[in-house]
Amino acid sequence: MTMDKKGNNKRGFFGLPGVRSFLAALICILLGLLVGYIVLLIINPENAGKGMEVMLKNFLARNNKVFQLKHLGNTVVKTAPLILCSLSILFAYKTGMFNIGAAGQYVAGAGACLYFAYKFSSPWYICILVAIVAGALWGAISGALKAYLNVNEVISGIMLNWISLYIVNMLMKAFCKGAEKDTIAFVRGQSPSLIPNMGLDGLFSKNTSVTIAIPLTLIIAVAIWILLSKTKFGYEIKATGFNKNAAKYAGMREKSNIILTMVICGALAGIAASFFFLSGFSTWNTNQTSVPAMGFNGIAAAFLGGLHPIGVIFSSYFIQHISDGGTSLTGMYPAQIADLVSAIIIYLCGFVLFMKLQMSKVSAAGERRRQAKLDALAAAEKENAAADDASEEMKGGEAK
Repeated sequence: MTMDKKGNNKRGFFGLPGVRSFLAALICILLGLLVGYIVLLIINPENAGKGMEVMLKNFLARNNKVFQLKHLGNTVVKTAPLILCSLSILFAYKTGMFNIGAAGQYVAGAGACLYFAYKFSSPWYICILVAIVAGALWGAISGALKAYLNVNEVISGIMLNWISLYIVNMLMKAFCKGAEKDTIAFVRGQSPSLIPNMGLDGLFSKNTSVTIAIPLTLIIAVAIWILLSKTKFGYEIKATGFNKNAAKYAGMREKSNIILTMVICGALAGIAASFFFLSGFSTWNTNQTSVPAMGFNGIAAAFLGGLHPIGVIFSSYFIQHISDGGTSLTGMYPAQIADLVSAIIIYLCGFVLFMKLQMSKVSAAGERRRQAKLDALAAAEKENAAADDASEEMKGGEAK
């Protein structure tokens, strides 16, 4: 850290954490767009520019304002669970863990809330609560394995992802009864399990999938930020993440903190699933053989957002905006190409941490050079002052 003449710390432009996070995210976004554009050029050079424009515009590429607002509402509806999955990844990362099991926790929450919705026609808030419990319990399994048996949470998380998928598939098939090709759907507007709109649908051309889940998501993001940065518990889990042994020596309950962290991560993923499926926007296909991408996209969104609870709000919207815009490419490119381009952009966003590290190195090198210059100037000033003092002493002696 460089020092000014008064001894105060001075940071270079790249030394500011917020600047580094923003620039790292911007560089990764531009790299992703560049690689995506190259792919479009290779497949169909004539439509590459138009395709990239359509993907970036997303809802703005629609014909009229009504369709624009409705499609914007769809993007916002899908952004809310992505924000919560990002928070799940972020929260675990603060404790030094990598919650790749967020996808499985998301599935567990989906199965729990849908089960109560179809089996008991439970009110929406009850369905959300059981989704929280299911996701939390699924996260607690990875946390306990990590805390007491030192099982890597990545390994346990991956296995639990598939276990939860097939359990939920079997559970939902029991209530599907072959209708709609094993796809379960709500009767719109008639189920008490649907999250209420409270007038928000009117802002998006009567898009009934826009519910109070969206403002609730923003409130949760702010709450997580306060928990991590303003509370004793937040300090303890971050300390545990930095050094588990040091935290134990300081009297912190490192095992309990690990388990509780994964419980909170699972709860966030469970809420994400309930907010998505109880909005009536989508259905659960019991024949699907892949884990929902929401949990994995949350990884990219967490890093793109600078691992900050407020930053993931904007990064999650950007990723969902790009993903939805990619679906509009099907008129010019095969559907698989649209998914490929979107995936390239999304997963290049995961290099934000690497870019921040490189900028930190550049900033540190620049600070060392600036500090060396300041030290050289200070040494020169001391030499000049010493020479002046010697000259004055000589003049004084001669005068005597």
